[in-house]
Amino acid sequence: MTHHIPTRQLRFFLTAPSPCPYLPGREERKVFAHLPSSEGATINDSLTQVGFRRSQNIAYRPACEACAACVSARLPVSDYAFSRSERKVLGRNEDLARHLVEAEATMEQFDLLRRYLLTRHAEGGMADMTWPDYVAMVEDTAVRTHIIEYRAPSQDRGPGDLIACVLVDVMSDGLSLVYSFYDPTLPRRSLGSFIILDHVIQAGLSNLPYVYLGYWVPGSEKMAYKARFSPIEILKPGGWMLMSARDRDTQSEPVPGAARFPAPGGAAVAVETQLRGKGPLGS
Repeated sequence: MTHHIPTRQLRFFLTAPSPCPYLPGREERKVFAHLPSSEGATINDSLTQVGFRRSQNIAYRPACEACAACVSARLPVSDYAFSRSERKVLGRNEDLARHLVEAEATMEQFDLLRRYLLTRHAEGGMADMTWPDYVAMVEDTAVRTHIIEYRAPSQDRGPGDLIACVLVDVMSDGLSLVYSFYDPTLPRRSLGSFIILDHVIQAGLSNLPYVYLGYWVPGSEKMAYKARFSPIEILKPGGWMLMSARDRDTQSEPVPGAARFPAPGGAAVAVETQLRGKGPLGS
């Protein structure tokens, strides 16, 4: 399938090398473009389908010179069959109230995010995120996006405690999970897995064929977990394909690369190389 991206409206840039947050001893670079406000949703859809991710009003993807470890991953909703352990995760969280809210930051969400980051990612690049940073992450968007809040059962007539959140982009062919965070003191609930499984259900109810998970990075403790979900599709040079047993066993090895990326229709589009800082680009 050929995806049309109005590239005349886009200028692609390349970040300067910086330490890789996932694989020690390696450097990362990203190619990125600013999403226009007029056609941001359409362009973001097309770029996501060829391996880009969104951070605020920027679409980006890895463009590392000596590594191709980051692989885009998505779940095919119609073929997804929950395993016994996944059904247990859904069952342990069936008491939670699910609320779809506008992409507007709240201090309650930010407090939960801070607890999550300080417990789970204290050494990560987001650990020092400020309130203005969080507002920008949530509200600076040119696409169709919302937040799902998960709340514990209420002890009175008010809302229950907020225990998980996820920022979600609604695309033409699926739901893209931009960023999720949750109460780190509730490990038995497996909230990270639950959020993904719940969105498989929600995508099915909305007749959307995919749930986009971002990048699978074999060899990275932070990102390798995505291979536990099955079936799962990964983006290869020939297009989206089901992950095989051999793929799952792959160890992250350096792969010669260049600042080029597959464009719709299989053509190669050269990146306009302008070295910039990382800025708001996430992973």
